[in-house]
Amino acid sequence: MKKIYLFLMAVCLFTTANAQIINFPDANFKEKLLQANPFSSFVIAKDFYGNKVRIDSNLDGEIQIGEAALIYYLEVSWSREWNNAVTDLTGVSNFVNLRTLVCPGNHLTSLDVSNLTNLRELYCHMNQIAVLNINGLTNLNVLGCNENQLSTLNVNSFTNLTKLNCSNNTLTSLNISNLVNLTELRCSHNQISSLNISNLVNLTDLDCSYNQISSLNVSPLINLRNIYCDNNQITSLNLNGLVYLQEVSCHNNQLTSLNLGSHPYLLHLFCNNNQLTSVNLGSHPIFVGLDCSNNPLTSLNLGSGPSLYWLRCNNNQLTSLNLGSYPNLEQLHCSNNQLTSLNLNGLVNLQVLHCDYNQLTSLNLGSHPNFSYLNCSNNPLEYLFLKNNSEELDFDDNDWETEYPVFRFSNTPNLRYICADDFQVDAIQNKINEYGYTNCHVNTYCSFVPGAEFFTIQGNNKFDNNNNGCDVSDSAFQNLKFSISDGTNSGTFISNTSGNYSTPVQAGTYTITPILENPSYFTISQTSPVVNFPAQTSPFTQDFCIAANGIHPDLEVTLLSSRPVRPGFDAIYKLIYKNKGTNAQSGTVNLTFNDAVLDLVSANPLTLTQTVNNLTWDFTNLLPFETREITITLNLNSPTETPAVNNGDILNYSASITSVATDETPNDNTFAFNQTVVNSFDPNDKTCLEGTTITPSEVGKYVHYLIRFENTGSFPAENIVVKDMIDTNKFDINSLVPLKGSHNFVTRINDNKVEFIFENIDLPFDNANNDGYVAFKIKTKPTLVVGNTFSNNASIYFDYNFPIVTNTATTTIQTLSTQDFSFATYFVLYPNPVKDVLNIETKQTIEVSSINIYNQLGQLVLVVPNAQNVSKVDVSGLASGNYFIKINSDKGTSNTKFIKQ
Repeated sequence: MKKIYLFLMAVCLFTTANAQIINFPDANFKEKLLQANPFSSFVIAKDFYGNKVRIDSNLDGEIQIGEAALIYYLEVSWSREWNNAVTDLTGVSNFVNLRTLVCPGNHLTSLDVSNLTNLRELYCHMNQIAVLNINGLTNLNVLGCNENQLSTLNVNSFTNLTKLNCSNNTLTSLNISNLVNLTELRCSHNQISSLNISNLVNLTDLDCSYNQISSLNVSPLINLRNIYCDNNQITSLNLNGLVYLQEVSCHNNQLTSLNLGSHPYLLHLFCNNNQLTSVNLGSHPIFVGLDCSNNPLTSLNLGSGPSLYWLRCNNNQLTSLNLGSYPNLEQLHCSNNQLTSLNLNGLVNLQVLHCDYNQLTSLNLGSHPNFSYLNCSNNPLEYLFLKNNSEELDFDDNDWETEYPVFRFSNTPNLRYICADDFQVDAIQNKINEYGYTNCHVNTYCSFVPGAEFFTIQGNNKFDNNNNGCDVSDSAFQNLKFSISDGTNSGTFISNTSGNYSTPVQAGTYTITPILENPSYFTISQTSPVVNFPAQTSPFTQDFCIAANGIHPDLEVTLLSSRPVRPGFDAIYKLIYKNKGTNAQSGTVNLTFNDAVLDLVSANPLTLTQTVNNLTWDFTNLLPFETREITITLNLNSPTETPAVNNGDILNYSASITSVATDETPNDNTFAFNQTVVNSFDPNDKTCLEGTTITPSEVGKYVHYLIRFENTGSFPAENIVVKDMIDTNKFDINSLVPLKGSHNFVTRINDNKVEFIFENIDLPFDNANNDGYVAFKIKTKPTLVVGNTFSNNASIYFDYNFPIVTNTATTTIQTLSTQDFSFATYFVLYPNPVKDVLNIETKQTIEVSSINIYNQLGQLVLVVPNAQNVSKVDVSGLASGNYFIKINSDKGTSNTKFIKQ
C-alpha cells in the first residue's frame, strides 16, 4: 500500500510540473516561441536530435515547463520575417536543457542565463546589453556577446571556452589568461589597454584591433594563423617562430620594428601607417600582398616571393625598388617616394601602376600587354613609352572606385615625347591638349618627330537646375549645338550626351555661339565668346551654363529598332523619352502595336499595364534634359502562323507620352514608326522611321532617321565615322538634332556634311557585340508638295578602311485622299461610330491584300496584313477620335472615314 501511495505522489508531482505554465513578460518573446514549428522556413527550436520542433506541442497557446525541457536549441534573433524585437528574455531559464541560445539583433539591455548550466553556445550579439550574467556556465564553449554595451566581462573561469567574441563594447580590461582552450578571440573596438594572451597556446585567430594596447606578446602562440592588432599603440611586434601565420594586420600603430622571420604560409601583411624604417620579409613562397605605405621606409626587402600579386609602398622615402623576382605582380603603388628610376622588366602581368610624386625622368611600359591603369603624374618625366600592342589602357575611361581617369600624367611639364600604338595616338594627343603641354608630341616611332601644330577649344555644358549658377551638382546639357566661325569659314559641332565638347582648330580668332532647339526656353551665361590662338593657351576651356527662362513643359518620345525585323524572329526596340523642357515632369509612356502579329517577350522596365495592342509605363521626376529608355522585345509571327507575316509587310507602331502639363511642342509627344519586314538584310543600312510615305500635313516637320553599322571585320574598330551628305534642297540642315547612339559620339556639321564621330568606340567584331547605331531627326523643307520625294544615304568609315555606303532611304509625300475606286461600291463599314469591332462587308468580288488605319495626323496606327479573309478589325485599342481606313486590293486602293468612340 505504501509503494502505491508513493507512486501516485510521484505521478502527481510530474504531471503538475509538466503542466505548469511559464510566464513570459515580453509578449514578443512568447510570440516568437509559439511560432516554432518543424515546417517553418526559419529555425526557432530544435530537439536533442537537431530536428526543428514545435515548442507548444499541445497547441494550447502556452509554454509549459515540460515543453521547455525538451528544447536543446533556441533562436529568437531578429529577422525580416519576424520584425518584433525582444526586450526581455525572462522565462528562458526554464529551458534547462538548452545547449545553444541565439538571440542577436534584439533590444535586450540585460541577460541572465546563469540557470542554463547545460549551455554550450551563447550568441547574444547586436543588442544593448550592459549586464550579462553567465555565472555557473562551466560547459560554455562559444560566447558571442559583441556589439553590446558591456563595460565588464568575467570569463576567466570558463576554461572550456574555445571561441570568444566580445568586440564592439566598452571594455577597458579583459582577463582571459586561464582560457587555454581558446582558439578564436575577437575583442576589437573596445578600450582595452593591456591584454595577456601568453597562455593561449591553442589560439589560431586573434582580433584585438581598435583598442589602446601598447604591448602585445604573441611569441608563445605557435598555432596562430591570423592576427589583427591594427589601430592600437603597439611599439614592437615579434612574429618570429609563428610559422603558420597567414594574415597579419598591424597597421596604424607605433611600430618602429617588425620581426617577421620565415612564414611559409603567409598571404597578406598590412603594416602601413607606422614608424618603420625598414621591412625584411624573408622567405614567403605563397605571399600575395604587402601594404607598408605611410612609413619612413628607406629600404624594402621583399625577399623571395614569386606569388606577390599586389604591393603598396607609397608615401615612404624609398630611393630604389627591386621588383625583378615577381612575375605575377599585377598592382604596384609606389607613389610619393624618391624614386629616380623604375625597372619594370619582367613584370609581364602588371596591370595597375601608381608612381606619381617621384623623381622619374623616363618610364617604359612597352612589355606589359595587360596594362590598364597608369598614374605617373607629378614627375620630371621627359619620355614615356606606352607602345605595347594592347588596347587594355582606355584613355577615355574612369576608374570605377575613384572616378579618376585611368591614365594620368598631369603636372609633368618636362614631358617631350610619348610613344604609343597608332590606335592610341589621337587619344593621347587629346590628353596632351587637356593638360596644356605645348612641347610634347606623340607618335608610334619611338623617336622624336615634330607633329603639326593645332589648338583645342573644349568645355562642358550644364543646366542650372536651381537657378543659382552652374556647379558640379547640376546636370549635363546634352547634345548642345555650337556654331564656330573665324569670320570667313564656319562650321557646327554638337556636344555629347555628357555635355562635353572638344574641337581642334588652326591658329586664328574664333567665335563660338551656342544654338538651342528652343531658344525661348533658356538663357545662356556666355552667348558668343571669342578665343584667339596662339595668343591664348591651348586647350582653351569655355563652359556654358544654361538656365530656365520661365516654365516650359516639353516632352519627346521616339521608338527605335536596333536591328531589322524578320518573320518568326524576336525584334528588339528602344522606346526613348526625354524631357526637353525646363522643369521635372511625371506622366505616362504608351506603345501601340498590332497584337495579332506581334507577341510581347519582355520589357525592361516592366510594363505598368498591358492590354490588346497596347503597353503602358508610368514615369516620375524626369529631370530637364534627362533621357530614359525602355527596351522591348517582340516576337513576329512566321509565314506559317495566322495571321502570317511575310517579307515586305509593314509593322506599324505608335508611341506617345503625356503628363499633366500642357506641352508646348505637342508634335513630338507622338511618334509613328512604320517598319518593313525583311528576310535578309545589310547590317549597314539607313531607314526613315516614318516609312516610305508621309502626308502633306507632315511636310516641314521632323522626320527621323536610323543608321545602323556593324563591324564585320576580324579586329575591333577603334574609330567609326558616319558621314551623311544632306540634300539642302529637301532638308533644313540647321534643324538637325542627334537623338541617340549606341555608343558615345559627337557631331560635326560643315556645309551640308554631317559627321557622327564615334572616336575610340573600339567596336568588337564578335556577333554579340559588333553592332552600333545613331539616330537623328531633321525637318523637311516646307516647300515640298505632294509627289515630291526626299532621299538620304550615309557613308560609314571603319578606321582607315574604305567607306561602306548604305542603301538610299526614299520617302514620298502622298495624300490619303487619293483612291482608285469608290469605297461604297465595294464595301459596307459598320457600326460607325464604332466602340470595339469594326465590320467590313464586301458587296462585290474583290481581293483585299491589306488594311491600314490612320489618325487625323496621317500617322499609320494599325495595319492588318494578309487581309484576304478579314471581315472584322479590332479597334478597341485606339483612342477616341476620327480615323481613315484604307483598303489595298487587286483593284487599287480606297479609303473612308470612321469615328472611334
